[in-house]
Amino acid sequence: MFRLILCMAFSLSPSSKKTFAQSLREKGLRPTKQRACVYGVILDKRDHPTADDIYQRVKKHLPSTSFATVYNCLETLVGCGLVRQVNMDRSPTRYCPNLSPHAHFKCTQTGQIFDVQIDKDTLSRMQALVPDGFMAENIDLCFSGKGHTPHN
Repeated sequence: MFRLILCMAFSLSPSSKKTFAQSLREKGLRPTKQRACVYGVILDKRDHPTADDIYQRVKKHLPSTSFATVYNCLETLVGCGLVRQVNMDRSPTRYCPNLSPHAHFKCTQTGQIFDVQIDKDTLSRMQALVPDGFMAENIDLCFSGKGHTPHN
């Protein structure tokens, strides 16, 4: 049995640890402290951070970690299906740990990004938009706009 080394200031929940380790092992990869830390900071604050945001957070726990290491960890986490990349407009890629079917809404006033849940009926109607003979494997839907009141 392996022992997962985590960032000093926090740890993954038991179910997150198991998912993390299993997903990496299925790809023949080891759960390293850097990967665990990057995954942990994404789970800890679900605000759709950029790679730079994640790097700044990881540096608080693992000061000697380089940006390249964080970026490589992000690519690994995406490749293992632990997080999703979110690309909106021409802004930097963001990362989302919510793996359920959902869309994103970006407030143009604050820059905040919110998850928008999509129910099964809506997903089915969206699948009907795909050309005959094709099946959507991924739906990447983003909205942007502004609210009547600022959000915190």
